[in-house]
Parts: sequence; structure tokens; C-alpha cells
Amino acid sequence: MKCENCSKKECSKKQKNDDTQSTSVDALSSSDGSEEKNEFDTLANAKILLSDCLACDSCMTLEEGARVFQQNQKEFFRVLNLNKKCDTSKHKVLAVSLCPQSLPYFAAKFNLSVNEAAKRLCGFLKSLGVHYVFDTTIAADFSILESQREFVQRYQRRNQEEHALPMFASACPGWIRYAERVLTNLVTSHICTAKSPQQIMGSLVKGYFARQQNLSPDKIFHVVVAPCYDKKLEALREDFYTALYNSAEVDCVLTSGEIVQIMEQKNVSMKDVTEVAVDSLFDDLKEGDVVRHDGKRSDGYLEHIFKHAAKELFGVDVKEITYKALKNKDFQEVTLEKDGETVLRFAAAYGFRNIQNMVLKLKKGKFLYHFVEVLACPGGCLNGKGQAQTEDGKPDRALLAQMEEVYAAIPVRLPETNLHVQRMYQDWLEGMDSKKVQDTLHTTYSAANQSTSSLDIKW
Repeated sequence: MKCENCSKKECSKKQKNDDTQSTSVDALSSSDGSEEKNEFDTLANAKILLSDCLACDSCMTLEEGARVFQQNQKEFFRVLNLNKKCDTSKHKVLAVSLCPQSLPYFAAKFNLSVNEAAKRLCGFLKSLGVHYVFDTTIAADFSILESQREFVQRYQRRNQEEHALPMFASACPGWIRYAERVLTNLVTSHICTAKSPQQIMGSLVKGYFARQQNLSPDKIFHVVVAPCYDKKLEALREDFYTALYNSAEVDCVLTSGEIVQIMEQKNVSMKDVTEVAVDSLFDDLKEGDVVRHDGKRSDGYLEHIFKHAAKELFGVDVKEITYKALKNKDFQEVTLEKDGETVLRFAAAYGFRNIQNMVLKLKKGKFLYHFVEVLACPGGCLNGKGQAQTEDGKPDRALLAQMEEVYAAIPVRLPETNLHVQRMYQDWLEGMDSKKVQDTLHTTYSAANQSTSSLDIKW
């Protein structure tokens, strides 16, 4: 069969085994061949396996497929090359945002501390011509805080609204795409409306930062370095686009592996790069040491929401969370008991086999959970298919184990303690309950009209 997004290439449909390989597809070049030669013409096109894109088959239109495959190294270097030319009217401010789950990959791969990895990655990107390098942890702060508040509100009105609970996390674009394109509104109505960290980072860079720098959003080219290919699809969402300025909030997503590929093509070793402090969104400040959120291999939505809900709804101060593995290590639950009754029941469901089982139980009315942290990749975000893969597309388990060790050692910072976030709620977002908070930090998810043939996709 043929996918809509690669009409000239045969591809095999995603099978139930999450490690199944598919045919590779050359990323489309953003050049029409008429551009003059430049120093970056020798760069290879990015290779993307259809198994890496969790939203294949009928989930992508022809136009979306073309736009996804244009998010590659050549597009990144096209903008860098424009900035070297004399026509300043075409110059862009180039900003790169780093996902926290990408940094352990660079640290483990090059035998560096996570702080060294962040600074050397920043130094490498700036040596190419990037102007600003940001850490997306602040965007995750906003996303978690808004998710916490929404869960408490949904829990309080659970008896009045049919679809208030359970609430599903909204940070994983592979899960979101699957839910919107394959599942029904019965499922999408349960998805948290808080935007993902990538989407919020787009608003911060093209909204808050652009205003601080007195720049029009379309004058900024915003690149996100992420652990998975589905982030490329997420950048194409219509609600991630500012029509007034004809500007996407994220212009290009490069995976961690694609950044390493650039280093190899430029014959640069991470250990030879000068360390440069990561930039802050605020004035001329620089970021300090890398911090993360609770959670073993992700942004920790389950842990933060669970602790917040326990305190807000039941006055219980939870210090440590105990996970109970159920059918497999990628489906675990966490419960809170009070006066002999289970008052909160959360789950983490990673990988599409667990997601399908979860959805089946929801449709049968046998769902016991109040909140589920849903991630498309088995093992979570650190195991994103844009990093820690061997040459034949299999997970590099030894490297992944090192990454998990590196990630676990990063200090945890509660989103509530970030003073910059608190100030931005007041100064930029006009208060925590404002319309601007809803417009900037939230979105809506709904099932697309699907033909019956698309509903039997087996992952």
C-alpha cells in the first residue's frame, strides 16, 4: 500500500510491534534547484523512517507530508545562508529551543555532564550562526501548571459533566495525532486543553520574546530540537500559527539525531566545541544549571498533577510516589487512599499497545482512572525515535540506560517555584484566570472526520 504522504514510495503499515521497521524516505529538499551553491550544499538530506513517524497511513494529507519532510537540515541552513547575504530585509533572527529530554542524549553519547552538553550544544549552534539558544523547561512549567489547575477543576465538576474525567495528558503529539485522526470525540473530549511545552515555547518565542526584542514574529526563525519526529507534525497545527503575521510559532523541528548528523557532516566533535551559556528569555540573563521536572523519562505530568491534586482536593502532602507496574513496565498506576477509600487513581500508559487497551476500556465504560499520562513511545520521551537509535532503527538500549541515569540525576525544580513564570502570569498574561491565558496556553482537541477504513489501524 502507499501512504498519502509519500505517494512515490512504498511503505509498510505500522504493525503492532513498536519496533517494526518501515521503508525510509528521503526528506524533500526546500530548494527548487535554482538557488546558488553555498557552503552547506554538501549536507545530506535527513532520512526519516515511516516507523519513526507515529502518524503515518491516512493520518497525514499529501500537503502535510510535504511540509513535514521540508523540516530538515536544508531548511535550517537555507535560513542561515540567507543571513550571510547582503539583503538585510531577508535576514532572520534564528532562535533554537532545546527539549530537556534531548540533553541526556548528547550527554550520554559524548560522555559529558548534562550541563556541559547543554553549553557545548549551545556553542555549536552559535558557531553555525544561531543567535539565541533557549531551554524549553520554562514552557513545560507553564504546561504543567495549567494541567494541574485543569485537573482539579475537572475533578470538582466530575458529577456534573460526563466527559470531565478521566483527563488525558496532551503533551505527546503522536498520541494527540492518533486521538484526533483515528479515535472519536468520546476520547478527544477527555484530553487536557493545556498546550504542550513545544507549543507554549512557540508562543513564548514568537510572542513574549519578540515583543521584548521589538521584533515582528515573522522576523524570527524558531527551531526546536526534540527527541521525536512527531514534533515536526505538531509544529504544523493550525492553532500553532499566527495569521496576523503569517508566521508559525515553530518554523522547523530537528531531532537530536539530526543535530548529531550535522556535527558529523561538519566534522565537528562535541568535545572540541567551546562552552557557551544557554540564553534566557529575560533581558540579558543566562540560564544556570539544567533542571527538570518530576518523572522518570518525561516532563512528569503524572507526578506533578498527582501531588497537586492530593494537596488541593484532599489536604494530603505526598512526598514520594509509588508506581505499581500492571501488565507491563509501560503501564503503571499510582493511587491515593484516604480513610480506607481510593480517592485518586492515576496511570502512565506508554506505547500504542497500552494506549489501545486504555481506549478500549474507556469505550466499554470500564475505566477506573482519573488521569492518564499518555506517551506514544514505549519507555517515554527519552526513547523518542529521533535519538538513541541504532543504524538499523532499533533502540540503542545501552545508550538509553545511560540517558535514563543522566536524566534521573538532574535536579528537580517545581514549576510553582519559578519566579519568572509567576511574573509572566501577571505582566504578560494579565493574571492566571485571564482570557489571554486561555488563548496563549490552551487549545482544543477534536476528532477529525474519518472514513471507516482508517479506524482499523493497528499500531
